[in-house]
Amino acid sequence: MKRYRENPIAAFLPKELLEGPKATGLQEVAVEDLLPRSQPRRRFEEASLRDLAESVKAHGVLEPLLVRPLEDGKYEILAGERRYRAAQMAGLAEVPVVVLEVDDKEARAIALVENLQREDLNPYEETVGILDLLALELGKEREEVVGLLHRMANEVKGKVTHSAMGNPEAQAVEALFKKLGRMTWQSFVQNRLPLLTLPEDVREALEEGSIPYVSALELKKVKDDVARKALLEEVKAGLSSRELKRRVRELTKKPEPQRAWHREVATRLAKLDLEALPPERRARVEEKLRELLEVLEEGA
Repeated sequence: MKRYRENPIAAFLPKELLEGPKATGLQEVAVEDLLPRSQPRRRFEEASLRDLAESVKAHGVLEPLLVRPLEDGKYEILAGERRYRAAQMAGLAEVPVVVLEVDDKEARAIALVENLQREDLNPYEETVGILDLLALELGKEREEVVGLLHRMANEVKGKVTHSAMGNPEAQAVEALFKKLGRMTWQSFVQNRLPLLTLPEDVREALEEGSIPYVSALELKKVKDDVARKALLEEVKAGLSSRELKRRVRELTKKPEPQRAWHREVATRLAKLDLEALPPERRARVEEKLRELLEVLEEGA
């Protein structure tokens, strides 16, 4: 009997979904009876898909798809659309599936978790995917989740007095990040949330995989569009992270404010030692000081 790999999504699903009355166990389903759902994933790399199709043609589909039944005898793909497309390209008639009786929320969660398991997931997509999974778990909008994460971070830093850390929502956030096992929620707030406000050109380059996310965060600091676009092209061409940081520092360095001349004079006078000056120079300075004193006394 053919052995299949365990689906990595299983660790994120309630046990009763896979082993209870909602699951039918492993079975073969005709490829033509499978329908993709609207997936969080926006693109499939053609070359990678062709490679997978060759593997499927040689060895079959080694990891069952997760599907749910539809009213017309068809099945909606919850996880495994890439394997489904590869099976189509390979000319397979049937693929192994696990049929689950799940509601829309559970189906959405499965799709989001599968998206986060991708090997070619870029940091921006991962950030949005995690936020959407949190939003689904908490019953909130993505923007509300971002606000919750910032409140949690501010409380840890002692910037707020009201408690966000002890409530069930914060506990759910911590539990999800622990289950994902990629980073802490604190690291996510510090290093990933800033990606949401990247300039469009930088975000597109990050999604394409043509720049690393640390470079994207550096480029974000450059507010001048022309200068940033020029730097972006250099990063794509291989500009080192160290050189990029140096160039960004130069572009974003604030000019030192000019000190008012009269404050400079007052500072130098406060440090002046008349006794140490040569006699001729001391006489000139004393003369100017007397003139200054007379002017100041006129307005008194």
